Amino acid sequence: MRKVAMLLSILIGLPAVLFAQGAKPQTKPNILIILVDDMGYSDLGCYGGEIRTPNIDKLAANGVKFSQMHNCAKCFPSRASLVTGLYFQRTEVANFSNTATLGEVLKPVGYNTWWSGKHHSKFNPVTRGFDHYYGMIGGAENHFNPWSVEIPGEPSPDGKAKDKAKVKPWMDDTKKVTPWQTVKYDTDGFTDKALEWLDDSKKDKKPFLLYMAYTAPHYPLQAWPEDIAKYKGVYDGGYDAVREARYKRQIQLGLVDPKTSPLPPTEGKKKRKMSETPLSAEELRVEAMKMEIYAAMVDRVDQNVGRLVNKLKEQGKLDNTIIMFMSDNGGCAETPKSGDVDSTAPMGSVATYISYGQKWATVSNTPLRKWKQDSFEGGTGSPFIVQWPASIKPQTSWNRQPAHLIDIMPTLVEITGAKYPGNSKEANIKPMDGASLLPAFKAQSIARTQPIFFQFSNGSAVIDGQWKMVRDSKTWELYDMATDRTETRNLADQKPELVQKMDAQWQTWWKDCTGNEWDGNGKKDKSDKKDKSDKKDKKDKKDKKDKNNEMEE
Repeated sequence: MRKVAMLLSILIGLPAVLFAQGAKPQTKPNILIILVDDMGYSDLGCYGGEIRTPNIDKLAANGVKFSQMHNCAKCFPSRASLVTGLYFQRTEVANFSNTATLGEVLKPVGYNTWWSGKHHSKFNPVTRGFDHYYGMIGGAENHFNPWSVEIPGEPSPDGKAKDKAKVKPWMDDTKKVTPWQTVKYDTDGFTDKALEWLDDSKKDKKPFLLYMAYTAPHYPLQAWPEDIAKYKGVYDGGYDAVREARYKRQIQLGLVDPKTSPLPPTEGKKKRKMSETPLSAEELRVEAMKMEIYAAMVDRVDQNVGRLVNKLKEQGKLDNTIIMFMSDNGGCAETPKSGDVDSTAPMGSVATYISYGQKWATVSNTPLRKWKQDSFEGGTGSPFIVQWPASIKPQTSWNRQPAHLIDIMPTLVEITGAKYPGNSKEANIKPMDGASLLPAFKAQSIARTQPIFFQFSNGSAVIDGQWKMVRDSKTWELYDMATDRTETRNLADQKPELVQKMDAQWQTWWKDCTGNEWDGNGKKDKSDKKDKSDKKDKKDKKDKKDKNNEMEE
């Protein structure tokens, strides 16, 4: 009996995932997290897009695909929440204070911890639990010349970094590097470094965490000519034709039910004036070319996902690797300006600096409303794919449970048996905000005990079960996501009690995160600003605000 009792205690202590779907007990899984930048909800082939993404589509076919994954609507908040498992409002995102990172949590349970790609913060990840970091500490870059300083004998880059002293650092562990010496295109370069790490550790018995934080397809739109050529003519039909074709494919894929997710009318931040003339044939061709380049960038990401998967196959590690793929926000409607663009350079080359604009961003987000920075679904909605052959059976249907980037940390803690907050030396670390997604991987209900909250800039939202309350100004709108995923029927006037209840939930969450009452603009409480007695405290707050403002790219 004593032996039986001991055996039971050992089995109970093992991570529950070892027995998922009848799988045999196994070692801790490898973890590959792939995050792309500014990619819309419908760009992948498996989410209705016409862009060629066979490698990512195969992950979806062999795993679980979510229809209601959410992010923070903006690059740096999403990345902070993914890496820490906390709402970004709990920290200052320049240094992730009062948090534990995935590296700090997984390293103590035997993981190699690697991060390749974009960081969009101020500190080097090797100081916070990661064995290796390679990439850009800043938020945006020239994809062909990440250093953004003219290379002798090559075209001038977009000109954003004429002063070498102001160049955003690119790190190879603790060494500052000039990436153009080795990187010809950053999507490929990030993958090259990850493959090096995998090769260097191929005989290592330790599991790994590999976080691939690609910058594509974030502007500037730049891609290899051979990738752009694949999409010549594909977008000549214009925005509406491509959007409607994507919507039809989404219906065929079972992602969208036209009864609950009607395709909303095209909307814009600015209303078109009646006096504006239609685009000329040349202007239409330029618009189509923008989307061709964007598609080529997504295509190149998919090619690099294929490179990673093939390496894992080659090393015999694919079956016991959990792969997660997602985007940090919705399609980007911004039209940034650059200081020194060569108007004669081929579009998509190192000397150009373009974005694809609001109308193509609307197409990217089909059928969702709004765009990056908004708390509507077009800003916060993301594709989310999970494959883990050893423990997850492929699910042909869509998982429609709401999820969020904050759920990644608790999911990996449960899977690996890690102890949060690991070896983080930060003070006042809050409990994880998310819920484990492991039940969803087994086609079960997520045990979520709290609503999901959002706030960025003027946008705010709260999702509680089937209900979503959202605003981009002072007025809340209410939508039943079970019958209106595309947020077309505002029920706020019909359900004032529910609006009042959810507003109270949001207010409580905001104060819990920030320590302040909501003042309408996401800044500190106004009473703090009137306190003249503590100049040092005011200076500290200003410095912190300035640091966070620097994060805006």
